[in-house]
Amino acid sequence: MRIVIADDEELARRVLREYLERTPGMEIVAECTNGFEAVKAVGELKPDVVFLDVQMPKLDGFEVLELIDRQVPVVFVTAFDQYAMRAFDAAAVDYLLKPFGEERFRAALKKVERRAGGMRPAELSAELKSAVRPAGEYLERIVVKDGAKVHVIPVGKLDYAEAQDDYVALRSEGKIWLKQQTIASLESALHPKRFVRIHRGYLVNIERISRIEPNTKDTWIAVLSDGSRIPVSRGGYSRFQSLIGG
Repeated sequence: MRIVIADDEELARRVLREYLERTPGMEIVAECTNGFEAVKAVGELKPDVVFLDVQMPKLDGFEVLELIDRQVPVVFVTAFDQYAMRAFDAAAVDYLLKPFGEERFRAALKKVERRAGGMRPAELSAELKSAVRPAGEYLERIVVKDGAKVHVIPVGKLDYAEAQDDYVALRSEGKIWLKQQTIASLESALHPKRFVRIHRGYLVNIERISRIEPNTKDTWIAVLSDGSRIPVSRGGYSRFQSLIGG
């Protein structure tokens, strides 16, 4: 079994390393100290399982989960137990709460072995991250994978998001990025005073709206600062008016 360990704490990596070295048939193919390294290692090495810390520099565990092959089994490793049940349901084969002993570690390995053949794909973890986000805290960045590259879009530079089936098209700084996520889950993760759903298919950064023009009897057009023209529904117009106090 080929294994990637992703954890920024040396002690945590050492514990996993020692347990794995005492387990026949295990090979550690990479140890990663941040989320970017983890995404790169999983993409290049195609491991059989990833032991993934939740809180890491550069990209956290949930962001890593969004960017790697969803068929790769993941075991979350973290000191924060509030992530546990959602992690089980959404993506992880198992969940190790630090500090954990060797017996608990071996139980996690057995779960991986049992599920290796017929494991369902990991669900997109945006919903998971949203569920464990403290009240009043919203995304400050969005991660998107483009081939072998990972792009980080600060939400302040996001012009708008357009729904495209199970994807959203994200427009930022003149470029369009596709991300596998529903527009509803993205909306729930962004600050409601900064982004408004002006149409069922469009979520717009309110700071980018230059003006709203009448279109038909019950529709309007939002003209953005870059000249983009976005349809506005009756409900979207009401939400916009409420947001600006009009």
